[in-house]
Amino acid sequence: MIQSEEQKKKEKQHKKDKKTAQERLDELLDSGSWTEYQQFTAGSEQDKSYPNDGVIIGVGTIHGVKVCVYAQDFTVAGGSLGKIHAQKIAWIMDLAYDMNAPIIGLNDSGGARIQEGIEALSGYGSIFYRNATYSGVIPQISLIVGPCAGGAVYSPALTDFIFMVEKTSQMFITGPKVVQAVTGSASCPEELGGAAMHATISGNAHVISQTEEQLFQQVRGLICAWKTVHTSDVIAPNVKQMDHLLPDDSKKGYDSKKVICGIVDVDSFYEIHEKFARNIVVGFAKLNGEPIGVIATNPKVKAGCIDVDASDKAARFVRFCDAFGYPLLVLEDVSGFMPGVDQEQAGLIRHGAKIIYAFAAATVPRITVVTRKAYGGAFVALNSKAIGADFVFAWPASEISVMGPEGASSIIYAKEIHESANPEQTKKEKMDAYRKQYASIYKAAEVGLIDDIISPSETRERLIQSFALVVNKKRSLPGRKHGNIPL
Repeated sequence: MIQSEEQKKKEKQHKKDKKTAQERLDELLDSGSWTEYQQFTAGSEQDKSYPNDGVIIGVGTIHGVKVCVYAQDFTVAGGSLGKIHAQKIAWIMDLAYDMNAPIIGLNDSGGARIQEGIEALSGYGSIFYRNATYSGVIPQISLIVGPCAGGAVYSPALTDFIFMVEKTSQMFITGPKVVQAVTGSASCPEELGGAAMHATISGNAHVISQTEEQLFQQVRGLICAWKTVHTSDVIAPNVKQMDHLLPDDSKKGYDSKKVICGIVDVDSFYEIHEKFARNIVVGFAKLNGEPIGVIATNPKVKAGCIDVDASDKAARFVRFCDAFGYPLLVLEDVSGFMPGVDQEQAGLIRHGAKIIYAFAAATVPRITVVTRKAYGGAFVALNSKAIGADFVFAWPASEISVMGPEGASSIIYAKEIHESANPEQTKKEKMDAYRKQYASIYKAAEVGLIDDIISPSETRERLIQSFALVVNKKRSLPGRKHGNIPL
């Protein structure tokens, strides 16, 4: 009878294109590596009939890396969180800290167990406390493989990376029925908190997949991206093609991912937040086998200008890399911060300041390469020497200036252009004059804003050499409890 009931619950999960908690662990972890703990726990004082109290905890490996995992079991009381359930999650998080191992949480829960009352809410608090306490100490990864609503969403929000499955995962503070009752506005779960929305609009989801199987492979890929590869196994890209990669027209956009992949080891780039704030690209890669973090403005989207979302995306990624010791490479082709009333009202000043703060506070090795242009405050914000970059290189055709030639010439030479018999021709001449006098990369080199002018094809080798020079750099911040980042 018991087996029959368990089989019914299993089949019900499968009909929703969802796996059971144990099936998920089998796919996520290396074969034979799983060890479960506290498997005989059985619910709260009110109800001892819940096997495992709806959550499985233990230790396994991913590509040989030890990880601590908890997986909520929706087939047991809807995966609801009660006192014992929360205690188990807190215990495995503490163990992850003691082991200095990543903690991975598989979230599939109907929320707090109502019949346990305030103890259930307190249980969430104990988890939130550990999310915050261990932030920047051990990597924390959340997999949303079912519903995650109400207060439960704050634990994933406090972790480093959130993975979601399309059509299966939902995260929202308040569900569609309550939203409609309060506001009168009807919405479906996907619109309110589905994977696509969180990946493209809210930015809460870092990686999304079409199936659970794909999701587990993506998580395994992230863990692999943090591992060092022996140099004998490194496959270098064809760097000669780099000299012809950028468009001849300096106003024409291009995909900065092609630049990234032309520099780092073949097939090593793992993108984070691919669908969110696409005007900036962030992700992990390997350079001669060593893992690094990469930030690249993307001229293909919004001309690579930095807006509110791009600021948050970049700053958060820089903070993670600095916390866990991953050197940072910045590839810069930026016209500046995004102008406009909407952006100013959305708080671009405050959000843009996060990038400056994140880079200035980072003590890991940091190198910037200006690939085509770097104008205005964006040049300073994106890891310039003024805020602590170890090296700044530039490609020969690059420009660095306070403003772009078109905007600057319209201001500096406004009178001459206005009084000219041929304003368009005069403006073009003044733009060329501005480029030579103020925006030339050689001017920037003269005053030490860049360390060298290098060709695209030699960039990879110079980066490998330069990172090796500063791999053991010692740079500490002033003694203090913590800084006050402009959140």
